[in-house]
Amino acid sequence: MAGDEIKSALFLCALQNAVKHGGVPQAGAVMGMVMGAHPEMRKQAKEVAAAAKEAIADVAALSPEERVTKLQSLSPEMFAALHEKHEHKKVLPELEGAEHGVVMRFAPNPSGPLHIGHARAAALNDAYVKQYGGRYILRIEDTDPKRVDPEAYEMVKEDIKWLGLGITETVTQSERFPLYYDLCKQLIERGGAYVCTCENEHFKALKDKKMACPCRDQSVETALSLWEKMLDGGFKEGEVSVRVKTDLLHPDPAMRDYPIFRILDAPRHPKVGDARVYPLMNFSVVADDHLLGVTHVIRGKDHIANTRRQRYIYDHFGWKVPVYRHYGRMGIEGVVLSTSQMHLGINEGKYTCWDDIHLGTLRALARRGISPDAVKNAMIAIGIGDVDISFSWDNLYAENKKLIDPVANRYFFVPDPVTASVEGAPRRMAHAMLHPGDASKGNRELPFEGTALLPKSEIVPGAAMVRLKDLFNVKIAWDGETPSFSYGGDSLADARAAKAHIIQWLPAEQALPCTLLTMDGEKKGVCEPAVAKEPGKVVQFERIGFVRIDTVNESGVLAYFTHT
Repeated sequence: MAGDEIKSALFLCALQNAVKHGGVPQAGAVMGMVMGAHPEMRKQAKEVAAAAKEAIADVAALSPEERVTKLQSLSPEMFAALHEKHEHKKVLPELEGAEHGVVMRFAPNPSGPLHIGHARAAALNDAYVKQYGGRYILRIEDTDPKRVDPEAYEMVKEDIKWLGLGITETVTQSERFPLYYDLCKQLIERGGAYVCTCENEHFKALKDKKMACPCRDQSVETALSLWEKMLDGGFKEGEVSVRVKTDLLHPDPAMRDYPIFRILDAPRHPKVGDARVYPLMNFSVVADDHLLGVTHVIRGKDHIANTRRQRYIYDHFGWKVPVYRHYGRMGIEGVVLSTSQMHLGINEGKYTCWDDIHLGTLRALARRGISPDAVKNAMIAIGIGDVDISFSWDNLYAENKKLIDPVANRYFFVPDPVTASVEGAPRRMAHAMLHPGDASKGNRELPFEGTALLPKSEIVPGAAMVRLKDLFNVKIAWDGETPSFSYGGDSLADARAAKAHIIQWLPAEQALPCTLLTMDGEKKGVCEPAVAKEPGKVVQFERIGFVRIDTVNESGVLAYFTHT
């Protein structure tokens, strides 16, 4: 490839990178892009390296507006590529027996709002229903009154709506107790279950020895009579349970005649009141999966033992067993997921509410500006493999950035501002692009009238110059620890030679108080007044990162940090 062709290719790549990211790229990044597209250039590495520096310098000399215009004219296809929608291409493994459609379910417990751990099952089931067609059931599993938060019923539905799941129907297990009672009676009549009145310790001792308890040989009539006595309130909590007959010689003691119904005297269930006979999960799940026609079940491998237990019930009834897929555990660090810990933290004032950004709830992610599609894409990328993994927040942020970067407007936020009177500086209007990749959005106009607000962290002893982004250079002189500021010209080359940082700034006359809440605390500062028009939206604070504008009031702007 000739020298002119090399420089042209490098210039276009550097130009596209600058338009996309709003800044001048490093030489290595541009060389990598070009050599990836033109492997033959690897033999000319020295020539390419020299040409890359020239190409980047040429791009740096252009204003942001000129970069956009030039890329549009020189390579319309490269400009168009910046605006292509990022569709997730991950293909999930095929499901056995799904050729004619599927019926799948997402089954949370209403102990609190949904969190990032719930999102995996929710998103994977949703993706498969979309892939094969069929029904997607939301099943609220609330058969343990000790774990029910009455407010969570509505919170779960709100979180489902935010996540955008294609739910076709919703059932609540506490409303289905008569169905479970009838099926329990049928199971007893089939000889598949019995009513055990043994003390728990006595039963456990026999079970561990692979021996049957005396109740196992009771007649069907006796078992049915005891079952009716349970329903009529004739037993207290802990005195009785219904057990399904399994294999007493099974090597896992937990598989041997496990309980499927119990008595609970308290607490009162918010939906069924004084109901005292409660189905246990392994029974109610099987009953509903059968009655609702569930064809495929995707859940964590911590449920493998439950799958084995549940097969006994399927066999007793002669029901068809769904297709099961068990995925590996997903470790999640950095946020609180335990509902009990979240409850405690909220009550103690450690967390503000369920959407506190230190929590791992979906509503906390939403408040930070994480897109529901990013959550789903990240979970689909993880897939249904059975290997244990650690959840990567960086992967979630990368998915989110694909969605918000093309649309998020850019603004300046100056944390901990320092007032700088710039001696000798011309009064002028700075024109900063609202979005570096979309010239049609226009510019923000920032008037410089002699005084600017600068981030204190950039004005440190030893700094000789900074460049105010989209404006000019500012020289810094020091009298001990006291800085003074003067006009340093417009040359970007001079700023590079001085290794000056290109920093955000604001006119002292046009600055809106702004508080940015992050996982590490809050940053006080000022932002552009136009930010007040963006409540509920994600924007990018240049040199800071993406943020969601939460509220705007007379005190200023409150924003939540999303990610870089």
